[in-house]
Amino acid sequence: MRAEIIAVGTEILLGEITNTTTPFVARELADLGIDVYYQSVVGDNTARLEAAIQLADSRSDLIILTGGLGPTKDDLTKQTLAAHLNEKLVVDEAAMAYIEAFFARSQQPMTENNRLQAMLPANSIPLKNPVGMAVGALYQAPAHTYMLLPGPPSELEAMFTDSARPLLIKQFKQANVLDSRVLRFHGIGESALVTQLADLIDQQTNPTIAPYAKTNEVTLRLTAEATDQATADQLLAELEAKVQARVGQYFYGYGEHNSLEQVVVTLLKKRGLTITAAESLTAGLFQSMLANVSGASDIFNGGFVTYSLAEKANLLQISPEYLHKYGVVSEETAIAMARQAKLLLKSDIGVSFTGVAGPDKLEGQPAGTVYIGIAYRDQIPFARKFVFSRTRNFVRQQSALTGFDLLYHLLDADK
Repeated sequence: MRAEIIAVGTEILLGEITNTTTPFVARELADLGIDVYYQSVVGDNTARLEAAIQLADSRSDLIILTGGLGPTKDDLTKQTLAAHLNEKLVVDEAAMAYIEAFFARSQQPMTENNRLQAMLPANSIPLKNPVGMAVGALYQAPAHTYMLLPGPPSELEAMFTDSARPLLIKQFKQANVLDSRVLRFHGIGESALVTQLADLIDQQTNPTIAPYAKTNEVTLRLTAEATDQATADQLLAELEAKVQARVGQYFYGYGEHNSLEQVVVTLLKKRGLTITAAESLTAGLFQSMLANVSGASDIFNGGFVTYSLAEKANLLQISPEYLHKYGVVSEETAIAMARQAKLLLKSDIGVSFTGVAGPDKLEGQPAGTVYIGIAYRDQIPFARKFVFSRTRNFVRQQSALTGFDLLYHLLDADK
């Protein structure tokens, strides 16, 4: 089974948006044992898209087109594929009813071009869009299988998971079970992680190990093939045990989309603990990431952003004399910030961030110097010093993530 992914959109070619949908689809296909041989990007042009489909026909069995399913004039994907297949575009009644209901609820006029989002090539299997309006499609031709998916990542990922993946499993069922497990790591770079696992990676046969560098973290995808699920699970468990024995101190969770902050919020909810924060150089980033997690209001009531020395004294009620004695960028101030935030908001945990995001020095400390303080329940508050390199925004992002990492290991150890 040879697969090909064609991403459609002039905005991708121009670099106006990053193509994140193709990597997602490629990983999902790999999980199903379907090999992706080719990937391409085509602008919103009928002739060039037709040429790309013809080329894909000459070398691939499964052809997936992403993007260009919307209502505007430059959304040409389904029209081009329908013409290529010599099929008419027809309305999917379920999708049309959903679109009409949406406009009725929002009390907005529905324009004629919105009908296009409910259309698909005749004789296709519709793919429901749970978070948008453009319907997808799977079309089975004698020699090829075609799939239409929307461009927006949230729509594509939901549609693929809910509708496309089950159809592909049914249509291209493998003789053996193919299963994957994604391990997530923070605090170690890809090169360092790969070095520590070098022999396991070099000698891999079944299961396989695939490292992926992501923003501020690394993931490992372990994939096993077996005659039954129990054997696949055993193979994955044995390989994971070897991985954890070497780099387990950096591990924080499983899953393709499970972020560090989600893991921490889940642990806090499970333990019935509340949290607050006092942020200086991160300026509310930690609290924003916390609040982005669904259900965070159960464990987070609010916090402080105290950028200046005066506001550290005013809002957190830390004496100016103390702050002048130890300086804003210090272990002592980080501890005081965490302790006071916890005390003032009556939370179980207080987290603080203070330091130098850059590009200039502060209090003689170089850019990238960061102190993260934690006041945890009745334990003695503490702070850790870190030195991060690169850009100002990277320092801030890495600081917030490192705060979550410290919390994860603290909560994991205090079971």
